[in-house]
Amino acid sequence: MSEEIYAKGKLFELVHLPQADGRVFEVARRAPGVRVIIADKANKKVLLTKEFRKELDAWDYRLPGGKVFDTLEEYEAHRNSGDDILNAAIAKAKAEAAEEAGVTIAEVKFIAKSTLGATVEWDLYIFEAIDWHENEQGQALEAGEQIEAGQWFDFDEVERMALDGSMQEERIALALLRWVKALA
Repeated sequence: MSEEIYAKGKLFELVHLPQADGRVFEVARRAPGVRVIIADKANKKVLLTKEFRKELDAWDYRLPGGKVFDTLEEYEAHRNSGDDILNAAIAKAKAEAAEEAGVTIAEVKFIAKSTLGATVEWDLYIFEAIDWHENEQGQALEAGEQIEAGQWFDFDEVERMALDGSMQEERIALALLRWVKALA
């Protein structure tokens, strides 16, 4: 019993997963994403970008990040390769930090994998930048991205933003809140 991809767009594919009892489970699948916590632990600050999000029709504070694979075909090839997804996610986390926040990362630490749910497969891999420095060149945004350079927020402010909705990507806000609280 193998899966059947019965509809495919640019970002999502709809999949039928036959079950042993004859039922068919339906899943919407999207390539995973990454988010990076860039922190100055000594001064208890986190770097957040401010990004215009079309789905919100508003600006949102976010951790730098993006898609691990640009297309569903790249994601499928990776799934079929047997390679560890973390290696691809680490490489993309470093690239997205440079692009969106203007930060070069030499080393990251895996923090968590956020799984969206049973019927939507869209994992987010969350990392902490361990060894990093700001680029002299600053951001290198892709065409169409509206992201303001990173701003530093102290841990208390980050906690408030995660709780009051200033960070609207809620599962990442929760992961960041957990990370901040673990350091307290």
